Amino acid sequence: MHRASAPTTWPASVRDRLEHLVIDADDHLDAAWRRLDTRLGRNQPRHLAAYRGYADERGAELFGRVLAEKPQGGPEDDASWWDNLLDTYRRFESDEVPGIKLEARFRGARVDAISDHEGYYTAAIPLDGAAAAPTDALWENAIVTLDDGTLATPQPVLQVRADAGFGIISDIDDTVLQSSITDWKTAAQLTFLHNARTRKPLAGVARLYQALQEGADRSGRHPVFYVSSSPWNLYDLLEDFMDLNAIPCGPIFLRDLGTDTGKFIKTEGHGHKLERARTLIQRFPALRWVLLGDSGQADAELYAEAAREFGERIAAIYIRDVDPGADSPLDLKVDGFIEKVAGTSVPMLRSRDSLAIAEHAAGLGLIDPARIPGITAEVRRDHARPTLGEAAADEAKEQVKGQLEDAVDAATGGAKPPG
Repeated sequence: MHRASAPTTWPASVRDRLEHLVIDADDHLDAAWRRLDTRLGRNQPRHLAAYRGYADERGAELFGRVLAEKPQGGPEDDASWWDNLLDTYRRFESDEVPGIKLEARFRGARVDAISDHEGYYTAAIPLDGAAAAPTDALWENAIVTLDDGTLATPQPVLQVRADAGFGIISDIDDTVLQSSITDWKTAAQLTFLHNARTRKPLAGVARLYQALQEGADRSGRHPVFYVSSSPWNLYDLLEDFMDLNAIPCGPIFLRDLGTDTGKFIKTEGHGHKLERARTLIQRFPALRWVLLGDSGQADAELYAEAAREFGERIAAIYIRDVDPGADSPLDLKVDGFIEKVAGTSVPMLRSRDSLAIAEHAAGLGLIDPARIPGITAEVRRDHARPTLGEAAADEAKEQVKGQLEDAVDAATGGAKPPG
């Protein structure tokens, strides 16, 4: 009986060579397009996508992207699937502008920056003296401009106080919003055919995250950061989604789908989320951290590694069960990592919903127990919403009904049928 041979694994030297060939080809193609755009007077900087940054007493960290045009589309209730598909295309087709000199200012301090070959910029603004003193505001604004002072754009900056006690790092897909990542058809539909208004938060998320940001001390100073494997092109959609659903805003860290080393080709799976979490944990040594993810991806494994590395600095790990109605291989995998973490001082929980997380967090002194009834009510209310399948079926029925009515009008000249 013929047995299928095992897949061939290429030597590392061959993979590295292929990677460099792809990167070089992509760089040459980009350079050729930039030369053509320069000759034709196209691809000039007309929009600064200033993503939410953060700051502490040492300084501010800003990042964003220089684009030729502002991203199109918005969270419209009556947007058709075609409008949403076009908006998605426009997001991914965005024209970045490289080599643009910028100036960033925050609390009277300023630094210069320049966009890289994919239009991204970063700016680390050091603070000292009076400018380093924390304020009562959770959010402040930096200002980013082109070096000639044009395109002045406010950039929100989250203030992370050393006395906050703990911060929150959360995944987004199937942790905050419903992505159905285990069902590729639904995931594709959500990505390409829905906008921020038609996407659904997971039950109880808004009240839970509000309670975590508020903390048991009711200070409201606990910073929230979001990490995701989604591309930066979806940033505006995710930002709109959180605003529309009253989910506490925070810096959002996404992935670049370029071919550079460390990006699409080099970064395997979801490991970049651990790298980002590691960076934040190290940057703010006075804080402990609550980590939230889901069982549909590699979050349990990544967060278990964070528990091994940082020990007591991880206050709790919560893994949302994407299929709470069944015992699945995903659950067994998560439970395996929970067993590995059991030998540490870090509590790790696979939770069925936001209420289970809230009750556990209240027991740890992370949120005010008085917030539990509100979270309970929101979980029930969100569960009563139509499922994605029901909403899609209703939308399809309405579209078919409209098409039939248009066909009847066209056939009868708009006259009502007799009777």
